[in-house]
Amino acid sequence: MRNAIQWLRSLLFIIQMYVMLPIVGFVGVPLVWIKRDNAFKVIHFYCNWVRWTASWMIGLKSEIRGEVPTGEVLIAAKHQSFFDILLLASVLPRLKFIYKSQLKWAPIINIYAVYTNSVPVNRGKKGAAIKQMVAAVRDGQNKPGQLVIFPQGTRVAAGAKKPYKVGIGVLYKETGQAVVPASTNVGVFWKRHGIMRYPGLAVVEFHDPIKPGLSTDAFMERVEDAVEIGSDTLMREAGMEISE
Repeated sequence: MRNAIQWLRSLLFIIQMYVMLPIVGFVGVPLVWIKRDNAFKVIHFYCNWVRWTASWMIGLKSEIRGEVPTGEVLIAAKHQSFFDILLLASVLPRLKFIYKSQLKWAPIINIYAVYTNSVPVNRGKKGAAIKQMVAAVRDGQNKPGQLVIFPQGTRVAAGAKKPYKVGIGVLYKETGQAVVPASTNVGVFWKRHGIMRYPGLAVVEFHDPIKPGLSTDAFMERVEDAVEIGSDTLMREAGMEISE
């Protein structure tokens, strides 16, 4: 019975979350046209709305740990579900994302992607995609912000393992920017698929920046260790058994 009630609460939460998305998006468009930086305010409002409603509708509270990056940096983040994106976007002052170019056809999402200087990338051959990412990031270097990259390239279920792609290493080397690793445990409570959302404390944790100057191999090892060890620690804290 308890699971049935939680499932129903989860369904209602999801419905209101997706109803609010176009409402906030459309209402915010005139504000964005008036002043470009209003795009970040609209995004922050929506993401914090979801965090707030999650806390009382489904019992899923959320917390940000570590120092939130505010300068021109790359953020290498663990990606377990839609909720970690929302947590990142709720606190980063000038967030940018690398996103699938197909999303350019999503009206609301594309408007905010353009006005936040996010980077569209075509999914194709590995080498071509990396070159496209580097070129796009370089073109946007005069627009400061925090560029979020998911080094594994996709959502990864809590506790699952997936290799890190070299794209983050290439960006680190070519842009000369510091990289802030970010861990999470949101996948314990908010799965990649399905309606059920579980109560608990979802956390995104920012770690110390990795400064420029490392070799690509050394950087890749360091960023993976920071993100994965941090995420495993957070998932254990949430009560999930993680094998060594």
